[in-house]
Amino acid sequence: MSGPNLVDWLLALVTAAAGVHCLTRLRNAAPGADPGRRRHARESDAAEALMGFGMAAMAVTGATVPAVVWAGLFGLPAAAFLLAALYAPTGRAHRLHHAIGALAMTYTALAMTASPVGHHHHAAVLGAPLLTGALLLYFGGYSLWAGARLLPAGTLVLGTSGLPQACRLTMGIGMFAMLLTM
Repeated sequence: MSGPNLVDWLLALVTAAAGVHCLTRLRNAAPGADPGRRRHARESDAAEALMGFGMAAMAVTGATVPAVVWAGLFGLPAAAFLLAALYAPTGRAHRLHHAIGALAMTYTALAMTASPVGHHHHAAVLGAPLLTGALLLYFGGYSLWAGARLLPAGTLVLGTSGLPQACRLTMGIGMFAMLLTM
């Protein structure tokens, strides 16, 4: 990522904290819940933890990691979520969101490694400013939607039920910020 080093580290800190929270939720899954819902929640928590730690790593390591590593780290889960969204009987929209997120992470990582100096001037390198714009619209809209879900009836909901949504909001804003620097 380009820009002030402090901004990169702050983004890494926020997204890593979201990843830690997702891992904690993954470990502490409610044992009495419906098995199907519990499996879907665990899958979601694992995907969000991966994205949080991946965003943190991208923010601080940038182009120093080979493209093949980034492509494997995000491209394989993207394919898995895309297949799951197509063939799963439930949770398609959420899996599709995770697939879009993993594809966006793959895209930004590959764009980052394509630059000869490791800066985020990659939309021109890849020739995909429309893709960048579409992803910006998606994650900007998703962040607004996730933020609005934290404010029902004008009161901030950050209890146990609000933390997963706050985590999703953090990830949406983080992805938006990474795309914005392209």
